Amino acid sequence: MSKERAKGTSFETFVVNFLKQFYPFAERRTLHGVNDKGDIAGTDPRLVWECKNQKILNFSTWLHEAETERINAGAEIGIVVAKRRGYGNPS
Repeated sequence: MSKERAKGTSFETFVVNFLKQFYPFAERRTLHGVNDKGDIAGTDPRLVWECKNQKILNFSTWLHEAETERINAGAEIGIVVAKRRGYGNPS
């Protein structure tokens, strides 16, 4: 696993662990390639979660990605969760 992928996986797991207090069945979603439906499953089916842990913030691209995944999942809302450098708590 590449360093970038490991960093993303770690952040997704961190977010899932936070969300479990609200959504006990939250879990990381497996990749689906071009038909990706977001990074986290087991929450509200109306939601698609896209988690980002990157040095440079690129909200325009990430929001477009979340919108594509929202359509793929047939969900109502796409959410981007971006890690801020120097902050560990996703809340």
